[in-house]
Amino acid sequence: MASVIESGWLYLITHFSDFQLASLGSFLLHESVFFLSGLPFIYLERAGLLSKYKIQTKNNSPTAQEKCITRLLLYHFSVNLPLMIVSYPVFRFMGMRSSLPLPSWKVVLTQIIFYFILEDFVFYWGHRVLHTKWLYKHVHSVHHEYATPFGLTSEYAHPAEILFLGFATIVGPAITGPHLITLWLWMVLRVLETVEAHCGYHFPWSLSNFLPLYGGSDFHDYHHRLLYTKSGNYSSTFIYMDWIFGTDKGYRKLKALKHAGVDDDWKQT
Repeated sequence: MASVIESGWLYLITHFSDFQLASLGSFLLHESVFFLSGLPFIYLERAGLLSKYKIQTKNNSPTAQEKCITRLLLYHFSVNLPLMIVSYPVFRFMGMRSSLPLPSWKVVLTQIIFYFILEDFVFYWGHRVLHTKWLYKHVHSVHHEYATPFGLTSEYAHPAEILFLGFATIVGPAITGPHLITLWLWMVLRVLETVEAHCGYHFPWSLSNFLPLYGGSDFHDYHHRLLYTKSGNYSSTFIYMDWIFGTDKGYRKLKALKHAGVDDDWKQT
């Protein structure tokens, strides 16, 4: 398996420059993973499939879904792509490389774990700041236009928020200067996580059912369907920051009531 990966990587670095791989390659990888993982949830919602696993009974209109896709394409090409291009020199300066040999799985795993821990910490505080009155009204309210989220709404946000919270995702790699393949793996995992958190469905196979402290869709859906001043649940991937600072008390109380048999449909507006 390792030899197959190395052969594939050798082809890439032979036919494309570091700049092309790190900027354009990263953008194409992001777009592919994001839309391929997010679009199926629009189909599920429109077709009414697996509706018993849908967290909220309300559906988004096709017009609202199409608006989200249109804005996403605009933001991705006008904000994300230029950001990937201009950040390339920074990552190179910090030590990022694409040459062989590839890093060992131990190095990759250690760096990915570090990225998740750091991203959770930075994202939590950045997200809480965005829920202050002025920033919510002028910036973060764009993301909360969808009280019933679906996968693609994960990156539907004001351009200023894309830059602000995007820092939480890139600060870890910027510090460590990883191999490009590690950066790509981190990006793929981060995209899949945020799409799942916004998908609007809680399945029996959802990671939050098996992985301790993993937030997932049920945790983040609660954040979207309440008023910004009362929502809590600010964490990104793992929920330890909300637990430490008590910003998940409303969610935990609601879960306790639900387990006790109290209907919470009134929350789903």
